[in-house]
Amino acid sequence: MRRILIVEDEEIIRSALRKLLTHAGYEVADAGSVDEARNQNDLKRLDLIITDLRLPGQPGTDLIRLAPDTPVLIMTSYASLRSAVDSMKMGAVEYIAKPFDHDEMLASVEDILERASQREAAAPEDEPTQEQAPSPDNASDPANLMFGQCQSMQRVFRLIRKVAPTETTVLIQGESGTGKELAARALHQLSPRARYPLISVNCAAIPESLIESELFGHEKGAFTGAVSARTGLIEAADGGSLFLDEIGELPAEAQARLLRVLQEGEIRRVGSTQSKKVSVRMIAATHRNLKAMTRTGEFREDLYYRLNVMQIRIPPLRERNGDIMGLAKRFLRRQGEQIGIPDLSLTPEAMRTLERHRWPGNVRELENAIERASILCDDNIVTPELLDLDPESSDDVHIPEGLVDTSNPAPRPDPQQNGNDLSLEDYFQHFVLENQDRMSETELAQKLGISRKSLWERRQRLGIPRKKANS
Repeated sequence: MRRILIVEDEEIIRSALRKLLTHAGYEVADAGSVDEARNQNDLKRLDLIITDLRLPGQPGTDLIRLAPDTPVLIMTSYASLRSAVDSMKMGAVEYIAKPFDHDEMLASVEDILERASQREAAAPEDEPTQEQAPSPDNASDPANLMFGQCQSMQRVFRLIRKVAPTETTVLIQGESGTGKELAARALHQLSPRARYPLISVNCAAIPESLIESELFGHEKGAFTGAVSARTGLIEAADGGSLFLDEIGELPAEAQARLLRVLQEGEIRRVGSTQSKKVSVRMIAATHRNLKAMTRTGEFREDLYYRLNVMQIRIPPLRERNGDIMGLAKRFLRRQGEQIGIPDLSLTPEAMRTLERHRWPGNVRELENAIERASILCDDNIVTPELLDLDPESSDDVHIPEGLVDTSNPAPRPDPQQNGNDLSLEDYFQHFVLENQDRMSETELAQKLGISRKSLWERRQRLGIPRKKANS
């Protein structure tokens, strides 16, 4: 049994992670600091150390030095992303951002241990080189990282396996919650670059004023607060892969800099006059229509064509016929193991509710619904009431009478002219675009009969940007 040490000073996170890994079949020990980890454990007998970056006393990166032969996975937050990159330069095998998804954590652990096993089994002359790609029938296979039995997902898996061994730039498109980052992880792990880091960046999570510094790095004194030189995320990914999630949110100046990386394979730190060559495989993802954004000037057309060499579209859950119940049972089984109720089951009514739901939040929404219902159920049986799904997202939804603003109604196409009735999503899009200049978000949500959160989620799914306030 593989032995894993968790070093985390927050008891809630440490306990939850210990339970997750124990249910996954690992032998788990934990500690609250580097000193406690060193005094209570033989670091040489561990298969993996998972540590928070910031700990009382010594930082988690000290464990890289104390256990040089043991892989170290660093946990961090976006607020300390640059420190995570520095830790990888020090020898950490990977980092994961908090709060992390359970599937993401387990996939990272499995991949690290798998790579360690391959290195142990290989003779010195068989040590894998950058030109050698890992075998596709291991834990890195997309069919193991992602679940999908429908034809559309099987096509995604075949495309990932085919394009992963190449150096081709990949654009992953799909709605929020469909699993774009898992697809990027599979592309990296099946590539010849799997021995090198996969750096994941959410472009929407970094303030616009810092995005260039984060991606390209900066020199000391390049701007106020730049008290020392910093390595950028692209440079940290040298030799490996860079995953740029929500690339549609990248500001114009950063787009121009990124184009040069793709064209010339070089970067220049903010405040520097010298360029540096880098070898990075670029993987980008977005839920927005980049082609349409090029027509409005929001996204550079030349960058779009550089990114869109190979496109992988992750289908929304509502299009994955037959996968909903398979995913639900998978999440139910895993959740049952985590809370100590292994025999959780769905009533026939709950199954029908799951199959009728439109799943605007896709796989992530389904996972959250199952987790919520599993915690609330008293007799191991999950009912529709426990799922607590939004009825407005069901197939039998209709537009309520109070949805229309009679003082200034949004235009509706004439069915006789169009031949088809306006769908709910089309109506939503028309109504928001027609009225957002004169209504606040609260007023829009009230007129639509939904919450502000639902309004925001639908904006994200349909790619409708909020009107920027006048400065």
